[in-house]
Amino acid sequence: MLEAAIKPDVQAFFDKRTNSVQYVVADPVTRHCAIIDSILDFDEKSGSTAPVNADRILEFVDANSLKVEWILETHPHADHFSAADYLRTKTGATTAIGRHIVEVQALWKRFYNWPDFPADGSQWDHLFNAGDYFSIGKLTGAVMFSPGHTLASVTYVIGDSAFIHDTMFMPDGGTARCDFPGGSAEHLWQSIESILALPDDTRVFVGHDYQPGGREPLWESTVGDQKRHNIHVSQCNSQAEFVAMRQARDKTLPMPRLILAALQVNMNGGRLPEPEANGERFLKIPLNALGDAKWD
Repeated sequence: MLEAAIKPDVQAFFDKRTNSVQYVVADPVTRHCAIIDSILDFDEKSGSTAPVNADRILEFVDANSLKVEWILETHPHADHFSAADYLRTKTGATTAIGRHIVEVQALWKRFYNWPDFPADGSQWDHLFNAGDYFSIGKLTGAVMFSPGHTLASVTYVIGDSAFIHDTMFMPDGGTARCDFPGGSAEHLWQSIESILALPDDTRVFVGHDYQPGGREPLWESTVGDQKRHNIHVSQCNSQAEFVAMRQARDKTLPMPRLILAALQVNMNGGRLPEPEANGERFLKIPLNALGDAKWD
């Protein structure tokens, strides 16, 4: 078990367009840091990309004299592009994700009809196994495998803090959907149980906040708060109850508007498609690939 007394400095960056939260996690002694779940901005109406969020993080890093050691992804996101490759070129830091990304790549390369796409995780510098440890300065991080929302989701436990991505949201927001290809409500319940086995005072940082009731965005709670107040976890006394609730809720949700655009970038380590003969880049959108999905 990691020493809970070690408290990293955590700075959150909320993106209103996607309701996503990015993090800079720093060792207060050495000033080394990791960037978690960065965003490359994309406007689907114009097809424009821009590093607005990523540059905001880099400005914070520079202003606070931080050294970026890691650019971490908790999972391949379906609602925004990753800025991992952009940040890697700017900082020289090591990019990393969970090793099960290869399963997501194998699944989605079929959707995009990319038989030659290398589904081996080589798009990242490092692939984490469950139970791996890593260092951020003098901080120790641990990797938990947390599937359910996706096949490849991981949680990073760094000092007294857990970055739980799309397993649970803030207590008034409940839990993440599991109806993407490769998702599983059963696995999500098991992942949540593993996270809730951490000490009650563990700080919990979520991957999204959809601002229930129109409140201001929030992103930090504790394991104890989640046990007592999470509107899904606290009302389900068994895996069976949770799975029934989660599957029923997922049937009411439309797909994220960027899922088909985002996955082809994010399973490629945040790299945009290579330019074609005319020098332009193009996204590939498979039609009717996700079956009878609910429309907005």
